[in-house]
Amino acid sequence: MIKLSLPVTEEDVRKLKTGDEVYLDGNLVTGRDRVHERVVADKIMPEVSLKNGAVFHAGPIVRGDEATGFETLAIGPTTSMRMEKLEADFIRETGVRIIIGKGGMGPSTAAACKKYGAVHLMFAGGAAVLAASKVALTYGVKWADLGMPEAMWLMKVKNFGPLIVTVDASGENLFEKNKALFAAAKEAALKKYL
Repeated sequence: MIKLSLPVTEEDVRKLKTGDEVYLDGNLVTGRDRVHERVVADKIMPEVSLKNGAVFHAGPIVRGDEATGFETLAIGPTTSMRMEKLEADFIRETGVRIIIGKGGMGPSTAAACKKYGAVHLMFAGGAAVLAASKVALTYGVKWADLGMPEAMWLMKVKNFGPLIVTVDASGENLFEKNKALFAAAKEAALKKYL
């Protein structure tokens, strides 16, 4: 188990290896399809710096407003592969070090993680209430015009996890590695029983 405080350094991130279990403390922002499109395609940078930070591919359910304060009720991860075509440019443009989401990511993101010193961490799907319980404070929202699930929510998290490193800063991709292992095991089993 590895605990990291946000923001992180490139050195912190480059120590992580696929399969490591990670927990985060500090500021975390959400950002899925529309946030990525706004940064990469529309060339609009967010008002909040993402450099050395963490972005969670998630669409939270939040109650309240700026005047009364916010409460995050649930924050389930979004399938990260949806952001694959934009993630490498998003990493380059923002300087983000940690991407969090459901499932894995592809070769373009893996190459960007290696080049820029970033990682992808997986949060288990179906655990939205668990994730919300790790949000100590939801202190703001940016780009609210995108709607609740697509807006960029600003959160302070404590012991946020468990997260599993699926793409490390060497470019190793746990999902791709496992696909090869499982394919080899399948072939061996077929030869044995057929």
